[in-house]
Amino acid sequence: MMLTGIDQLWRADITYVRLEVEFVYVAVILDAYSRRVIGWELDGTLEDSLTLAALRMALSRRTVTPELVHHSDRGVQYASGDYTQLLKDHPIQISMSRKANPWDNAACESFMKTLKCEEVYRTEYRDEAEARSRIGEFIERVYHHKRLHSALDYRPPAEFERDLRAQKRKAAAARRFIA
Repeated sequence: MMLTGIDQLWRADITYVRLEVEFVYVAVILDAYSRRVIGWELDGTLEDSLTLAALRMALSRRTVTPELVHHSDRGVQYASGDYTQLLKDHPIQISMSRKANPWDNAACESFMKTLKCEEVYRTEYRDEAEARSRIGEFIERVYHHKRLHSALDYRPPAEFERDLRAQKRKAAAARRFIA
């Protein structure tokens, strides 16, 4: 699939985060074109409520078109009736990795590596609330606004998306002027 803009392909994944005495889990949804995290949730459970919360955040932040594809691995959280129904209700095309092929979701796995190497492994979280706060700050402030991506001409996702919107407005204005 050749991407030409945002909200064409969303990628989803889950990882774990170690706290002092337990584990919590982080679910994310990335826009594949801009690399921006458009939905995320942190919780102490691997139930589909975790992934549903991340998906609801993405849906509240973005525009859904009939061409939008949601890609994930074959985890039970993404294959659950509630999760697939929410995708169908919007209507979002469902895509899942091929059986035993982790490379299909490599871009999302790469974000998880970034999250762990640049935030999680450097921090000892006391509890779920602290993990949520620190990871949220990393995603929303550092990753979106400061972390440079070679695939985005060495710009952070928020700047890349802002520039895309400005280009679209400029092109629309030029079309109006010509017409």
